[in-house]
Amino acid sequence: MSKKIVLTGGGTAGHVTPNMALIPTLREKGFEISYIGSYEGIEKKLIEEINIPYYGISSGKLRRYFDLKNFSDPFKVLKGYSEAKKSLRQIQPDIVFSKGGFVTVPVVIAAKHLHIPVIIHESDMTPGLANKLAIPAATKVCCNFPETLKHLPNDKAVLTGSPIRQELMTGSKAKALQFLGFSPIKPVVLVMGGSLGSVAINNALREDLDRILERFQIIHLCGEGKTDKNLENKTGYRQFEYIKKELADLLALSDVVISRAGANAICELLALRKPAVLIPLSAAASRGDQILNAKSFASQGFSELLEEERLTKDSLYNTLTKVYQNKDTYINHMKNSAQTDAVSTITSLIVEHSR
Repeated sequence: MSKKIVLTGGGTAGHVTPNMALIPTLREKGFEISYIGSYEGIEKKLIEEINIPYYGISSGKLRRYFDLKNFSDPFKVLKGYSEAKKSLRQIQPDIVFSKGGFVTVPVVIAAKHLHIPVIIHESDMTPGLANKLAIPAATKVCCNFPETLKHLPNDKAVLTGSPIRQELMTGSKAKALQFLGFSPIKPVVLVMGGSLGSVAINNALREDLDRILERFQIIHLCGEGKTDKNLENKTGYRQFEYIKKELADLLALSDVVISRAGANAICELLALRKPAVLIPLSAAASRGDQILNAKSFASQGFSELLEEERLTKDSLYNTLTKVYQNKDTYINHMKNSAQTDAVSTITSLIVEHSR
């Protein structure tokens, strides 16, 4: 009889794509897979597209600052807990795997109360609030960075790295050139501002676009509603709100990537050996986890860190030029890094701890 697993995670693509990276191997191991996420988050669309049964629950955000929603959101979390409990009773999984995000807290706690083992994955250097709340209910806690181990309970912590979608490793430069209509001679820069897009990165790039286009061709993933109609016919510049199917090809073609420093995104760049300019979310706009991620990667020689507070058209151009000119050095550092096989490590843990 096949085993059953519930995957959970949502809010941003970074909380969904590692789950998706595990799915082919879990299927090979004979697991029947279901997914619990928020009613209408990005995870719903991504998971339904790959024909995994999807259960939506109410999701409230837990904030560290004052907001009127702080008074209503605990009720959403309580509602999510009862909905998660109902779904888990219906599915009867042997284990739950949680990738983080606020939607996962009621799922993990409901699983604990139903005596279902839970494995959590923490992508960032230090656990986020959602995972901090979930860790007491977890059987094991996987992480990406050696520095994270000291923030986790000794008997639960496992250094695994981040599950990388295998299809990202099979991109075709030729297909990307055809798709974009780019020249095969001029270097290509892929600009990614995270799944929601970054206004700061978009503005700094577009402000200096003509100068950058003298040296590079640009693929700009700018976020929903953030394309600029005035730039639609600019030679050597292609903008998209979001790319899914062609992403592997675009990454294969790219010489340098400009990116936020979400842990999953930068682990993918490491696996693909793509030199990068990392522009983490500022400490003012986040809890600073991306800054720690970017500093770790910069110190290992994989990328350059450009803090958002220092982001101008000149700092972007100069850092991009530096990374491109020294790209072989960054690639060699990445080649020498011990990239763990996260997918097989995590699936082994799942098999071991299933009921």
